[in-house]
Amino acid sequence: MKPTSTDQLLEDIPSRDKPGLATSVRTYFLRHAQVFFYSLGQLWQAPFSMLMTAAVIGIALALPTGMHVLLNNAQQISGGWDGAAKVSLYLKQKVSEQRAQKLANKIRKLAQVAEVEYISSKKGLEEFRQRTGYDTALKALDDNPIPATLVVTPNLRFNNAEQIEALAVQLGKYKQVDLVQLDSEWVQRLFAIMDIVSQGVVILGIMLSIGVLLVVGNTIRLAIQNRRDEIVIVKLIGGTDAFIRRPFLYTGFWYGFFGGIIALILVFLSLFLMSGPIENLAGLYQSQFDLNKMDFGTIITILVLSIGLGLGGSWIAVGRHLRDIEPR
Repeated sequence: MKPTSTDQLLEDIPSRDKPGLATSVRTYFLRHAQVFFYSLGQLWQAPFSMLMTAAVIGIALALPTGMHVLLNNAQQISGGWDGAAKVSLYLKQKVSEQRAQKLANKIRKLAQVAEVEYISSKKGLEEFRQRTGYDTALKALDDNPIPATLVVTPNLRFNNAEQIEALAVQLGKYKQVDLVQLDSEWVQRLFAIMDIVSQGVVILGIMLSIGVLLVVGNTIRLAIQNRRDEIVIVKLIGGTDAFIRRPFLYTGFWYGFFGGIIALILVFLSLFLMSGPIENLAGLYQSQFDLNKMDFGTIITILVLSIGLGLGGSWIAVGRHLRDIEPR
């Protein structure tokens, strides 16, 4: 039997190459999946404590979310009011009905205008008589003092105080128009209130978001302190900060996720309880208004924001306190 050369022995030994890219990616995601569900299992061992923290997050997010939804409904109501933000154009007495109708058609073509209603001088006089009851005084007049009127309703896309005032100035430049009437002070007050409430919702949301970060950060800090000995041992055997940080980040993820779910449940429940009284109130005013609920985009936004706050609070706490734990 011929002796085997060294080269032949080396060829017979199985080669141990480095794992390929696909294997590395699969291993990476597998480890993250293990920690992902492991952190959920750890939280589920103390469900009451987990639900308490998630409930605090949910209430903090439900308050600005509910106010945002109600503000959107209030804006819809104000935009649909018959008397809101309308411009009255009183035409000159010598303007005929044909010229008035022609002007109305011209104004309807403007992008800022949603509707134009023509009220003839005769119809205007009749409405004035019905509202005031001055039949005797009006019969003593030789001519009709009420001019023809065009009532212009602005488009909702241009329905703010500055744009409405600009529209009124533009309409007043037509030579057929004698007087432009706009209750600009009332309109300005309406939109000023809306702006204040909107800014208040933003400020409240920011403050409560900071509160969520603090709650999650403090909860993760306590978890780090409770597992201090375990962290020291992991560092002694060569565990990296990224490896140690991973379960705490996923814990923050789960706090944010469950907090977002609780926030959505609270908002939907509140809107459901309010829908009945609001429908009854709308019926008294012969209105077909329906309370708008949260759309799919808002739901996703709340969940993403809640999870982001959970991860952010966890990242801050881990980065702050993990450095203080070192083997001695």
